Amino acid sequence: MAAERSHTSDDRVRSVVGPVVDSAGLYLEDARVVRAGNRSVVRITIDLTQDELGSLDSDRLGDASRAISAALDEADVVRGQYTLEVSTPGASRPLTEPRHFRRARTRRVVLTLVDGGAASGRLRDVVGAAGDEELVLDDGTHIALAQVRRGKVEVELKRLEDEDAGAARDGEEG
Repeated sequence: MAAERSHTSDDRVRSVVGPVVDSAGLYLEDARVVRAGNRSVVRITIDLTQDELGSLDSDRLGDASRAISAALDEADVVRGQYTLEVSTPGASRPLTEPRHFRRARTRRVVLTLVDGGAASGRLRDVVGAAGDEELVLDDGTHIALAQVRRGKVEVELKRLEDEDAGAARDGEEG
């Protein structure tokens, strides 16, 4: 019965938060209500849309968080006191859905294949229709998404350093 109540709470929160996240031009990845002692924790995970590259910056995350908080307070869908946690999926999120792979374009990915093999490289694109998508790596390799058991983004510290240095140069006046 508690799981059913939680599922219903998740649905109510999602129905309030979804339009707020959409109006911010973002994607609602997940909405969960979890009991923590005598209060609840509302965990909202948001992301950029699948067509956007890069990461959700802290200003945009903060704006969305304030709008979500206001909407939840107004709708009063969570009983009693609660703590709101709004976050992004982060780089360690497993790539399990086509939209996750689309968000990972331009990043290095490591793939475990259904046949036990592996592949890795920079993800150039995701092509094809729903249910028939293929991943295109930077070396031109095409891998059917249906053949991928597990995928993850490989965090590249060198690339992050290069991007930070480029941003610093762009900010310099010449």
